[in-house]
Amino acid sequence: MFPSWAKIAPSLLLLSARWTTAVPTAEIDERELISRQEDNHWVATWTSMPQLVEPNNMPPSQFTSGGVFRDATIRQTLHLSLGAERLRIQISNTFGGSDLPITAASIALAAGNKAGVAGIDAATLKPLTFRNGSASIVIPRGQVAYTDPIDFSVGPQTNIAVSLYSQQGQSGSSITGHPGSRTTSHMQSGNRVTAASLSGGANTKHWYFLSAVEAWKPTDHSAFVILGDSITDGRGSTDDGNNRWPDLLIARMQKEGITHIGVNNQAAGGNTVLSGGLGPTLLTRYKRDALQVAGVKYVMIFIGVNDIGGGGTDSGSQNGIATRLQSAFQQIARECKAAGIKTIGGTITQFTGSGQSYSNPTREQTRVKVNEWILNSGTFDATVDFAKIIGDPSNRAQLARQFDGGDHLHPNVAGFQAMADGFPLSFFGAFHGTL
Repeated sequence: MFPSWAKIAPSLLLLSARWTTAVPTAEIDERELISRQEDNHWVATWTSMPQLVEPNNMPPSQFTSGGVFRDATIRQTLHLSLGAERLRIQISNTFGGSDLPITAASIALAAGNKAGVAGIDAATLKPLTFRNGSASIVIPRGQVAYTDPIDFSVGPQTNIAVSLYSQQGQSGSSITGHPGSRTTSHMQSGNRVTAASLSGGANTKHWYFLSAVEAWKPTDHSAFVILGDSITDGRGSTDDGNNRWPDLLIARMQKEGITHIGVNNQAAGGNTVLSGGLGPTLLTRYKRDALQVAGVKYVMIFIGVNDIGGGGTDSGSQNGIATRLQSAFQQIARECKAAGIKTIGGTITQFTGSGQSYSNPTREQTRVKVNEWILNSGTFDATVDFAKIIGDPSNRAQLARQFDGGDHLHPNVAGFQAMADGFPLSFFGAFHGTL
């Protein structure tokens, strides 16, 4: 039996799995042709939703003079979900205003397997190359590029350190990144990709340019993508703690022996489904951030609070938002189904409380209306009632006090743990056999 907050369509339990691979976003080369002839495929083990970096989230000023990261190295740690023996890294210039030159790059295990550290395990350091062995690459404006596949052994939940050096830097002020990393990145002048540590330089809690890590896995492995906003992005989590709710879900899955599914966070703070917000809206990004993710088989839609909270408080505005959210969710679920991808919908969590700008009775009515539709419309293959899991049982319009991060909108780490614990792992089993 499934928990009361989780639903899986019974008619789908007998469906056999269908595999899809990502639509290539870079030039097809020899390694892609090889991949089609083998029993393995690329599976996303980490992602970060790329977006245009806002002015207040740019690197420290000494790294923007004369070009962004001109003659500078940036080292970033990434928390992988799957273990692997072979990896490749995706670097994004999707929102760059000019070409992005990468002069040198490296990969290593992060020192102590910790997030946000400046040091590496030097014994594991390896250079990264591009286009069949080149040490450098220029990524055209609006494009992404992959490193060459590299033999690099990692266990599940490993923190790797990727270092990028650009001699020329990126011209202009439009660059691609992910502001809500909740992870410290380190930078120093000069080519320091082989340095044991970048301590003593500047640091910031943003990611830049890195958008995916893919693992070369057997075809019984697949990717799970979570489309969301700041709640999934980790607002309320601990910096360098890897305790966003998807991170905690990864840990639970590994503990339960579900080691064949990579968990990929495709969320951003302030993100919306329909219009406005921060970063591209879900309607403009879901194909890139879900359908085109390597090895994707499962997609979660857990987003909408910023559409409701940012909309007008009159009933006409809110009714329109509810209708448009339902239509958008149907569109995404329909396209996922056409691609052989199973979907799970998450109910929109609470935002009522003193001092919370979203708090309003009419908006709350919309949240409840949309949630009832998510749970009962049959649009998704499965659902999880996050609002029930972390809501106050005595006042369903509010987060439970023990899960409230303080602003009555974002859960704290205890709330994230409750969400991870309440996620129905049977969702994966329904489409993959016994786990």
